[in-house]
Amino acid sequence: MNLIQWSASGVLALSLLAGCNNPKSPDAQVKNVAAAEEVAAREQTEAEQKAVKQVAKAADSVADKTVALDNTAAKAAYDVQVATADGNHKIALEKCEALSGDSLRDCKEQADANYAVAKADAKAAENR
Repeated sequence: MNLIQWSASGVLALSLLAGCNNPKSPDAQVKNVAAAEEVAAREQTEAEQKAVKQVAKAADSVADKTVALDNTAAKAAYDVQVATADGNHKIALEKCEALSGDSLRDCKEQADANYAVAKADAKAAENR
């Protein structure tokens, strides 16, 4: 009896498995293909939209970093120009010390004027 039950179970299992390999009807297959195409198209569209957003975000980040870089470079150039103007002013004032009277006063005024112009030029260059 046990052998008969096993045999019947085997035949039943084979018949169920054989039914799984039956081709689907053409109408069902067309619907399944259409549904798969629709899902694929939607997923592709979503991926493309996500990619566009990611690229835009990255571009904004690059733009922000470029502005920060430009500002840092301008500040550094200003600092160098001011340091140069400070040094030139000190040298000019030291040279003036060899003079006296009106010549000393005129020399210092000229050194101060040159210093003011150099600082204004540096400030103008920084703001460009």
